[in-house]
Amino acid sequence: MAGWEENIRRVNPYTPGEQPQGKDIIKLNTNENPYPPSPKTIEVMKSMDFGSVGRRYPDPNAKGLVGALASYYHVGTDQIFIGNGSDDVLSVAFLAFFNSEKPIVFPDVTYSFYPVWAQMYRIPYREIPLDADFRILPEDYESENGGVVIANPNAPTGVALPLTELEKIIRSNSDAIVIVDEAYVDYGGDSALRLLDRYDNLVVVRTFSKSRALAGARIGFAISSPRLIQVMNDVEQSVNSYPLSTMSLLAGEASVADEEYFRERIRDVLRTRARSVIELKKRFFTILPSETNFLFAAPTRISGNEMFEQLRERGVFVRHFSSERLNDYLRITIGTDREMDVLFAAIDEIQE
Repeated sequence: MAGWEENIRRVNPYTPGEQPQGKDIIKLNTNENPYPPSPKTIEVMKSMDFGSVGRRYPDPNAKGLVGALASYYHVGTDQIFIGNGSDDVLSVAFLAFFNSEKPIVFPDVTYSFYPVWAQMYRIPYREIPLDADFRILPEDYESENGGVVIANPNAPTGVALPLTELEKIIRSNSDAIVIVDEAYVDYGGDSALRLLDRYDNLVVVRTFSKSRALAGARIGFAISSPRLIQVMNDVEQSVNSYPLSTMSLLAGEASVADEEYFRERIRDVLRTRARSVIELKKRFFTILPSETNFLFAAPTRISGNEMFEQLRERGVFVRHFSSERLNDYLRITIGTDREMDVLFAAIDEIQE
């Protein structure tokens, strides 16, 4: 081995969902919104003078988007952090807040980027098993630790922790930062934002990628106390002074301004989700209760992996996780009614 190889940082990277190419596919594997962004967002993008916008650096302080979010969530502008998708926001939070020799803690079944960041930044961590019903138990998070990360609703299960239970975790960890990752909360979860005034150790992370249909714009944000937001800004400015393009910042502002469209599309997804639960149960699937834009469902007539592969052969893409505990399940993004009907027809064909 060459001497320089000893100094290479080695990690097991996060594996994103497959991005299949082609016109005749049904893509239900990465929890994208099945509907387009707000018409106001599309209009802003179409009317943009790229000759001017494209040649200049974006606002490093994202003042327009920060102001829009502060007004929307009724917090101060000094309580908003903007990042390149919630992945960037979470990465900055890990780097900023988890510098103890004590391990941080998060569930064993959750967003699989958490252990990647912990390894990358040399943060000790401990995974706490979910119970037999894939639920988080607050009492499991009462031991001493260097920080807590909870996705609520959780992914890939879709199960949400009631706010009263989440508050128990925050209250029992007053000496550590508690990050609540709310990527899917607009689809039915109870937001921890209501707890911000009570706990100065709480950081709530959100994204525009799901409910606002802007996954391609890469917009994420955190809401917390001014002190913690300043720490995150200091870290971000030490790594990347311009995390978002001007185009993304303007798209985000336009999205926040269109509340009616935002709520209508959420209702569409929730209606299709309810219908999909009924249809999958007719087809003998076991389904966890979901407060997200996806279902975590296990076929009972064939294995989860076989169903995944046969759906893929038919141009229907869902997500399968090969770990022992999750191997029976598929994570199925809620698409349009037409897309879900194609899924159901494919399942019927497979199970004939």
